[in-house]
Formats: sequence, C-alpha cells, structure tokens
Amino acid sequence: MSDPHGLYEVFLRVAREGSFTAAARVLGYTQSAVSRQIQALEDEWGTVLFDRLPRGVRLTEAGRVLLPHAQGMRDRLRAARAELDAVRSLGGGMLRLGAFAAADVTLVPRAMAEFRERHPDVTVVHTEGPTAKHVALLEAGELDLAVVSTPAGHPLPGPELHPLLTEPMYVALPRGHRFAGRRSLRLAELAGEEWIEGDVRPERTLMFPALRSGFEPRVAFRVNDWTAKQGFVAAGLGITVLPALAAGAARADVALVPVSPRDLPHREVYAATPRGLTRSPAVTAFLGVLTAVAEGLGRD
Repeated sequence: MSDPHGLYEVFLRVAREGSFTAAARVLGYTQSAVSRQIQALEDEWGTVLFDRLPRGVRLTEAGRVLLPHAQGMRDRLRAARAELDAVRSLGGGMLRLGAFAAADVTLVPRAMAEFRERHPDVTVVHTEGPTAKHVALLEAGELDLAVVSTPAGHPLPGPELHPLLTEPMYVALPRGHRFAGRRSLRLAELAGEEWIEGDVRPERTLMFPALRSGFEPRVAFRVNDWTAKQGFVAAGLGITVLPALAAGAARADVALVPVSPRDLPHREVYAATPRGLTRSPAVTAFLGVLTAVAEGLGRD
C-alpha cells in the first residue's frame, strides 16, 4: 500500500458521499482514479468494501467494520503530520540540552533566553553536569546537544564538536590578599595557600593540568557550587580556581587574577552533537544562537 493516508482519505470520502463520482469531484480526482484507489484498498484487505449499485455505492459489512479504524488512522496521520510540520518549522518539538556548570553561569542562560524569544513553542529540557556525563548521554541518544569543555590540546573523542570559545583560568583571592592586584600569577607563587575545590583530590579538579609539573595544592575545603566557593574565598578561608565563564558572577569582595596558561592551559569550549546523526531544526537553530552568544562573550 503505497499511500495509506491517501487511500483512507479516499475511502472515507466515498463512504460519506456514497458515490465514486461525487467523491472524485470533492477530492479533485477523476472518477477512474478514485475507483482504482478503492480497488487497491480492497485488494490490500482481501475483501469488498463497497457494493457497486446502479446509482452510487454502499458500504459492505466489511466496509462498515473498517470505517472507524480508517477514521482513527486518518486522524492519527493528520496529528502526526501536524507535529512533524511543527518540528520542521520550530513551532513545537523538544530540545534536550546539557551543559557543564560554569557554562550555566552566563553562556547557556543567555542562549536559552534568546532561543526562547525566537522559538517560544520549542520545549528546552536542560541538564547540568560534567563533560564526561554529557558525552555519554549524547552517545546514548539521551541528549541532542551539550556544551562541553576540555583543556587546550586535549582531544575529546566521540561527539561532533563545534568550537564556541577559549576560556582562560583565574584564581579567586580575597580582596585583601597580597596578590589581589597582580595582572597574572604562576601557581608556584601560591604554593603555601589553602585551596577550595570541588574535590579533595586535585586530579579531579580544574587544577589537574598543573600536577604534571609537580605543583601540589593543599585542598582545605570541598565545595562544588561556584557562588559558594567565592563565599569561602571572601571569608578568607582559602583561594580557588575560577574559569572565565564563571567569572561573570564574581563577587565584589573577591579579586580575580589570570593564571598563566603555562600552569593551567585555557579550556576549549564546544557545542557537541552526536556524530553522524541528522540534526533536528531545533538543534541547528540553537547551535546558531549559542555560537552568536559565545562570540558576544568573547568581545565583552
């Protein structure tokens, strides 16, 4: 059955009009074309659906049994077509988006707000977490797009990557710290400091690239949230590494000083999509918005 939607539309119209000729006139077909399509449907089901009368046609018992199913199929196909049209035109559908925490400070919220203004009928479902989690979710088909990061020069295998920006690293210091006014810092200058990081094991933090050169930070407090980390810094309990994307929410009582890229290389930030799969219109549109927002941040 090459076109079930068309065949059932013809079947329902003939049943309503009681005539091949009248149905053909309403549908804009020839009478012979309507007759051939009804014959094709009867061949498909292996039974006669209409009795041919001297004037018009009448549903057989088999035709009356098929009628409500044909109506249901016609309605479901119409609904499916409407939903597909909405997805194509961004008048509906869903975008499943993931992002690492620092990207959720400024980059991702701005992009989501811009996307919502342009396409208010597309539902965006957001997930936060580390890059490794989002790469796995992309590969499992549970995300459509993710904002991910990796230190410069470190490949990120798996997804298709779309460059967004390069992110330098800062050290957050109390305003009264002796280095608060510096234009840049080497980590060796901070060897005696206590650190506030998201894990007591430095190899699981943003500081892991510096460990290869022998730097051994002393992590005094484990704090995950960027705002909370700054609260600890402002209180004089230690210092922390702050990526540039999180610097947009820096507290007034915290000083940010760039860390030399020789110690902590800049991070590459990407939009990641599943490799080799067709992108939905929503993914393509959001990718464009995200790229524009990232370019704007780079100019700020």
